[in-house]
Amino acid sequence: MSAGLTTHVLDISGGCPASGVRIDLFRLQDGKSTLLRTERTNADGRVLGAMLGGEEFTPGVYELVFHVGEYFRGRGAELAEPAFLDEVPVRFGISNRDAHYHVPLLIAPWGYNTYRGS
Repeated sequence: MSAGLTTHVLDISGGCPASGVRIDLFRLQDGKSTLLRTERTNADGRVLGAMLGGEEFTPGVYELVFHVGEYFRGRGAELAEPAFLDEVPVRFGISNRDAHYHVPLLIAPWGYNTYRGS
């Protein structure tokens, strides 16, 4: 796998890939948050290509914001208002621009899990 940042989302409550999840990618620097990209997952729960790659893939602190409340409402899930989980932010650091960083998210209306994948 080439250097860059990738992600995917799995719906563990439905036992399926989470299709159509909106994901925002931010770079955090000097107390500011800059939106770099917004994508939606495909039928396999993946974003096509890298969320961040090439010259933009530099060491620093980043945040992926997964809009899971929107996803579950779209699937007809009954969520409280406000939902227990609406947006899931995952903040992480990239230290090696020659490495591949994969940030998967496993979701349910009541919880989530993430890790650095391969």
